[in-house]
Order: sequence, then C-alpha cells, then structure tokens
Amino acid sequence: MRHGNSINHLSRTYGHRKAMLRNMAVSLILNKRINTTLAKAKELRKFVEPVLTRSKADTMHNRRMVFADLQDKEAVKELFGQVAEKIATRPGGYTRIIKTGFRLGDAAEMCMMELVDFNELLLADSASRKAKTTRRSRSSSKKAVSSVTAPAAPLMGQASVEEETAAVLVSEASVEEAPVDAAPMDAAPMDESPMEASVAAEESSLEVNTDDAVAESTSSEISESEEGKAADEDRKEA
Repeated sequence: MRHGNSINHLSRTYGHRKAMLRNMAVSLILNKRINTTLAKAKELRKFVEPVLTRSKADTMHNRRMVFADLQDKEAVKELFGQVAEKIATRPGGYTRIIKTGFRLGDAAEMCMMELVDFNELLLADSASRKAKTTRRSRSSSKKAVSSVTAPAAPLMGQASVEEETAAVLVSEASVEEAPVDAAPMDAAPMDESPMEASVAAEESSLEVNTDDAVAESTSSEISESEEGKAADEDRKEA
C-alpha cells in the first residue's frame, strides 16, 4: 500500500528511476517534445521544471548544479542558450502534457510532453485570441460610439440635401433644353379603338340609309306631281 507516499516509484529501484528521469529530461530539452506514458510524464515534470527554473540565471553555480542533475554537456548548453531565452518571462509551468490515447499490448495511457514556449502554432492562436478579446469599459465604448455617430447625422443630412438640389437642377435643365413642338391644327386624328370604330361604321351606315330613303321619297313625290299635272292637262283638253 502507498498510503501518504507522494512519489511514484514506477516499479523501479532508486538508481534506475533517477537514470530514467535524467535521460527523459535530456531528450525533452534537446528535442522540445517527447512521447511517453502519463505516469512517467507526471514524474518527469517534477524533475525537470526545477532544472528549467535554475537555467534562467546563467551563473557558474547554476550550470554546475544543472550538470549534476543532467550529466550531459550538450543539454546544459542548449538549456542555458535557446531554452533560457524562451522561458525567461514565464513564471513556471514550462511543460505541457497532452494525452494521446492508450498503448496497444498493455493499454498504458500515453501522452505527449512538450515545452510550452516552443509550440509555435498554439502561441500564434493564443496571440490572435488575446488581440481579438480586448476588454473595455462600457462607458468609454458608449462615448466613443456617440462621438463617432454624432457628427455623422448632419453630414448625412447635408449630403441628402445636396443630392436633392442637384436632382432638381438637372430636371430643370432638361425641361429648359427640351424643344416645344407646336402641334399643327390639321394634325391627323388619333387611332380609334375597335369599339369606337364599329360605332362610327354603324352611324355612317344609318346616315347612308336615311339619305337613300329621303331620295326615294323625293323621287316618288316628283313622279306623283308630274302624273297629276299630266292628268290636269288631259282634263283641260277634253
């Protein structure tokens, strides 16, 4: 039972466990990212983060203490050079653990452990989010909006008035320039609709019929008067 034991021995002896954490720390510093089990990554975080904090102050004493932990000259050089510049402004939390699933065979939980300041994609995303989500007080934003929108109203009104006056001037100019053609007195009549044309044809036919009836009646009266005159002359001769 491990009651109260805060250290995970990882089923290894003291020497084996220390050598394993040292090799993993060197690989993390040189490669900036490693894949391991979740239990090993959690123990490696406890081992490597104090080493990274000590590398922020480049002194001979710190270099000797870090070399005593890592036992690798190339890792010490990389740590006090490129890595120290990146983590100079970060107050702890230099590593990130990302779970990647389970290992085939023993189903051990796997993860990827990396140095936070060397993931350029996540740094770019966080910078863009910070740039977009800026907090401002409501009063200042309202003042800014009112100051921006207040003078815009008269400007819009002036622009609309100027556009209306320009349209009126253009219409007046077009009316003045348009020639006024006097319609002739004997202009041709407008085209009549089909209904009006049929009514006019019926009226003309009625007029023609009335004229024929009047002509027939006058001719019959003339013939009767001539016959009466001839009968009167015959009576006189007799």
